[in-house]
Amino acid sequence: MSETVSRSAEPRLISPVNLRFKADWGQANLTRISGWLAQEIGDRAPEGSQFSIHAGRAGVDAVDALRSGDVDIALVTPAAAARLLWQGTGPAATAPAPWLRALGKIPHRDRLVVAVAAELPVHTVSDLARYASQLVIGTSADDGVNAIGLAAHYGLKLAGADPEQMRRDGAQFRYDERPFPLVHAFATGAINVLIQEAVMMPAWQRIAENRAVRYLEWGDAVIDGFAALGWPSAIVEAGYLPSLDRDLLTLDFADFILLCREDLDDEVAYLATWCMVKTRLALEGQYQHIPADHTPVGYPMDPAEMQDTPVPLHDSAQRAYLHVAGEGPLTEGLLWT
Repeated sequence: MSETVSRSAEPRLISPVNLRFKADWGQANLTRISGWLAQEIGDRAPEGSQFSIHAGRAGVDAVDALRSGDVDIALVTPAAAARLLWQGTGPAATAPAPWLRALGKIPHRDRLVVAVAAELPVHTVSDLARYASQLVIGTSADDGVNAIGLAAHYGLKLAGADPEQMRRDGAQFRYDERPFPLVHAFATGAINVLIQEAVMMPAWQRIAENRAVRYLEWGDAVIDGFAALGWPSAIVEAGYLPSLDRDLLTLDFADFILLCREDLDDEVAYLATWCMVKTRLALEGQYQHIPADHTPVGYPMDPAEMQDTPVPLHDSAQRAYLHVAGEGPLTEGLLWT
């Protein structure tokens, strides 16, 4: 079947569009997702359309870029953090963004895990406060943008291991924007406490090669405190990480969420969502050589889960999900060829 025939029942934009995405640093999954959608939308847009991907940090900066009008679609991870940014609640301490809307989410199975060198006499996160002078903690900075640093520092506070007090008591903190330099630092002994995500990646499978490791429960105060913000917990199954001999309850760090403003052009929002659902195999195919429980982008992608977002869907995105499921009408204004 030719490409022309295969697209005979697809929506297309009538007018050229200049669509700007806010993604990650450039070599990670959010840039790949943005590139996938830029191409798929571009294939269904008229001549003269332009697409750009802006490097970002996938945190508060994404919503700031939407707020200022610098981009049209911005990606945030984990999806749970988007609820805080929309409502302006919790440790992010940002202004509410009631105009924030979602186009959907891309599955991404991840957790925020606390690992310690086994020689430390600690068995819970709250224990860290009593041994502050022995600790070199590796995580991301709580700088008002990075979601890893936000969750890690807030979790420590809820556990009774306030980072500022631990610093006064002798703890050292080593920060990095991305997980892998710190995972390596833990594996090689440069730090003895690691609070990070991206647990599906191979670097985590090497952290016990040179030292014994223990994984800490966050504890009820932390799990309940995050739950009150709408941020869920999740399990890391026994055996998933080296030396993990039991199921570990920790903080969920799942899913990439695509965000926009409520005033994003209806036709663009509809087509972007349509492409997310109808061309998802093009993205899935880039990850299917990786086992499903260790892939940074989950597959198969389920449209019912993609539209289950912690931020309200854009009206046209909601219509698109209904239409591709055969439950709603085509959005007006799109040319169907």
